[in-house]
Amino acid sequence: MQIKGIPVGQLATNCYVVTDGTTGTCAVIDPGDESGVILDYLEANHLSCRAIFLTHGHHDHWLGLDGVREETGAPVYIHRNDAYPKNGAPVRMKFPADDDVRFYREGDVLTVGDLSFQVLETPGHSSGSVCLICGNALFSGDTLFRDSCGRTDFEDGDMDAMLRSLLRLSRLEGDYEVYPGHMDFSSLDRERAYNYYIAYAKKTLERS
Repeated sequence: MQIKGIPVGQLATNCYVVTDGTTGTCAVIDPGDESGVILDYLEANHLSCRAIFLTHGHHDHWLGLDGVREETGAPVYIHRNDAYPKNGAPVRMKFPADDDVRFYREGDVLTVGDLSFQVLETPGHSSGSVCLICGNALFSGDTLFRDSCGRTDFEDGDMDAMLRSLLRLSRLEGDYEVYPGHMDFSSLDRERAYNYYIAYAKKTLERS
């Protein structure tokens, strides 16, 4: 497995290209902007994109989607909760759903070449936020950051749900390389040791 992080857009969203090194097939995770940059990488490395995964529906994670989808023809996956507005939430902050979108949910396993991506529902930053596990890599979207976590003051964000999601991630067996939606990469063991929000989640929820 090969992982390429490409920061895109004004908010430097981490778009990831995850490649099966044997077949050259890949998945693109969170094409947040600058579709041309993403497509140039695919072309330069002779990669065939077979799936586009969105960790959630905020616009800085899908602004480059149309260009990548039109060029590659790859299906798009997102959690249903983030494809449509809820509770009067502004549509501008939601993914523009259409008939070509596929919805994934907790426990789904999606195959790209020889790679398998497991879907974990991790609400908090949005109600439809997910993390994806592939091998020893955890693509955490805007749920878990290095030393931090995603904001919960947008739309259907929920701090209590975020804490439950962080506690869940902290309880995963073994260590993972953490590839977040913004900022630097990390590891799950490091975040277990140093992330204040994980520590707070443990303190708050494990005693309740």
